[in-house]
Amino acid sequence: MSSTELPSAPATANVLPKVATVRVAEGERLRSVGLPGITLTVRSRPPAREGLPPALYVHGLGGSSQNWSALMEQLEGEVDGEAVDLPGFGDSPPPDDGDYSITAHARAVIRYLDASGRGPVHLFGNSLGGAVTTRVAAVRPDLVRTLTLVSPALPEIRVQRTAAPTALLAVPGVTALFTRLTRGWTAEQRVRGVMQLCYGAPERVTPEGFRNAVEEMERRLQLPYFWDAMTRSARGLVNAYTLGGQHALWRQAERVLAPTLLIYGGRDQLVGYRMRRRAARAFRDSRLLSLPEAGHVAMMEYPEVVARAVRELLVETAGTAGTAETAWTAETAGTLDAGKTGVSAADGRTRRGEGAAGAVGRGADDAGDRAAAAGEDEAVTENAGS
Repeated sequence: MSSTELPSAPATANVLPKVATVRVAEGERLRSVGLPGITLTVRSRPPAREGLPPALYVHGLGGSSQNWSALMEQLEGEVDGEAVDLPGFGDSPPPDDGDYSITAHARAVIRYLDASGRGPVHLFGNSLGGAVTTRVAAVRPDLVRTLTLVSPALPEIRVQRTAAPTALLAVPGVTALFTRLTRGWTAEQRVRGVMQLCYGAPERVTPEGFRNAVEEMERRLQLPYFWDAMTRSARGLVNAYTLGGQHALWRQAERVLAPTLLIYGGRDQLVGYRMRRRAARAFRDSRLLSLPEAGHVAMMEYPEVVARAVRELLVETAGTAGTAETAWTAETAGTLDAGKTGVSAADGRTRRGEGAAGAVGRGADDAGDRAAAAGEDEAVTENAGS
């Protein structure tokens, strides 16, 4: 048995009710992996050729491994990709101990990587998954070659009003009230609401993509633990924001040694676009990709653009992954906006021109972007002590 093939998990009929099967795109495979205290569903695509470096993708709050299908397909020629359903999400049953904290989710990722022997991997995280993978990279640098974060959920003092409803899930009693108030909502209505919140341009979603999302929503709503997993994970994220000392997420971001690609969307309603420069300064070996037209899930909206930036990262860091320093510095990354500044992957130097985000960022309002940048620098200064 190869190191990437774990024994199948025992039957979980006593945990999972009989619901519709999870969608598997053409070329993908699903398998269930049993680990101490958890059972994880892992989605994978056969790599284009043997010997490619391994990658692992971690989704956000309310998401699943399906969130990475488009990017996985784009990168199948560069990495041997797998995407995990965190406990209680996607097709993974709840954890035995009911722990949905950031630490517990990070522990699940670490357990899988240790058991599979796939590390070090190119690690990807979105939103909640960004906080989880930041913690993984900080505490287990031996498991991470590079880190790519799409709208990572790192602490903000001034949370956007549009993000408040998600944060309210952590408040006791709110979920029960919400489920009562929305009992009559159809799956289509719920999906439209999610897409309005998460996409910069919801109209970009294809009819097929919308139908698939509705089918998945219908499936999830049949799961008796769906809202519990959402509520407890939201609470775990809010709790992580309050931690100080070495467990603080920003402090852990500073400890990450892996070369890091940060991707932020200008229309993100859940993670502040203004936080992108603070993040670029916090991660010691970072580069920043700004997508003014993207929302919270850039890897789903613009998978080709994100894949191009990842390829640049892989080329740039080939042979250097795992070292504490590379040709890049946090200071350099802090001045890099891929909509205006390109990256020379061959030598690590910055050059003027159009970067990976150019295809999306060309139409951005320059005056508005300058105004946002001015306000953002103020926000970075104010948040420095959080």
